[in-house]
Amino acid sequence: MKAMKYLTKLAVSVVLLFSTAVSSFGQQDDPMYSQYMFNIQAFNPGYVGSWECVGFMVLGRYQWVGFNGAPETHTFSVQTPLRNERIGLGLSVINDVIGKEKRLAFFTDYSYKLRLGGDANLRLGLKAGFTNYRHLLSDHIIIDTDDPAFEGEIREKFMPNVGVGLFLSAPRYYAGFSIPKLLKNDFEFGPEDYKTDFEYRNLNLIGGYVFDMGSYVKFKPSFMFRHSEALPFVYDLNASFLFKEKFWLGGMFRSTTWKGGGSAIGFNTQFIISEKLRIGYAYDMDLTDIGSYGNGSHEVMISYELRSLVKSFTSPRYF
Repeated sequence: MKAMKYLTKLAVSVVLLFSTAVSSFGQQDDPMYSQYMFNIQAFNPGYVGSWECVGFMVLGRYQWVGFNGAPETHTFSVQTPLRNERIGLGLSVINDVIGKEKRLAFFTDYSYKLRLGGDANLRLGLKAGFTNYRHLLSDHIIIDTDDPAFEGEIREKFMPNVGVGLFLSAPRYYAGFSIPKLLKNDFEFGPEDYKTDFEYRNLNLIGGYVFDMGSYVKFKPSFMFRHSEALPFVYDLNASFLFKEKFWLGGMFRSTTWKGGGSAIGFNTQFIISEKLRIGYAYDMDLTDIGSYGNGSHEVMISYELRSLVKSFTSPRYF
């Protein structure tokens, strides 16, 4: 009952925030993840410190394999609690490439934990850093070679930003809300005023719950909702099963994609090698014409936790 009360309060707060913020938010080409439930730090600083140990995560996503210039995203993150235990610190590095556009982001993450009673905690998070944007305009293959809009290149455009996040968690459930980038960065370049809208703001809402289905199987439904002005509500729905605390297997449905595709379906797996090491893989394919021409999208994730530095391991981590 306490868990439901916390979830209800968070949902009401988020709905109110949505209603006041929606009109001012625009589209952003943020990276998209199928394994978002294990990669929350990339878009929600409130997640930092929730592992309760020093932890590392690397993830590579290769979208629309088979197409030249298809999106690729490489993510590295590290997080750790301080001795205080209420404070979590982290670092996120994201390299996102779409055709000739390249974005390299560095963000520091901070969270402060509030105990809500029982096993529930609410972490308040802050994110601060910058993105280097680069676009080699002259490398495009164009019909009109004298088009001034494709002359030169944009080198190392520096775009600072800050973000906020809330992350509510207990051993069996989680919910979170975040705005990874509060500042709206855009710029003009060249004689034709080339513009990028990469850093418009967007909203993220996530949640999940773990149910027992016998002695050896657990069921975890989870969701992620994203909002921007051009794509009002994009949602990911996932249903995963955990077998003997060692192997995750699940399926997903995505209503649309950030980078131009339609709805998608896929599956995800994760092998829990030990309390320290996890290896995950996800595959998804578009349910539009583009899906029949490519080889789908692939995502590989590896995480490692320095559990030897922790005095006690109280419960397995489900997210």
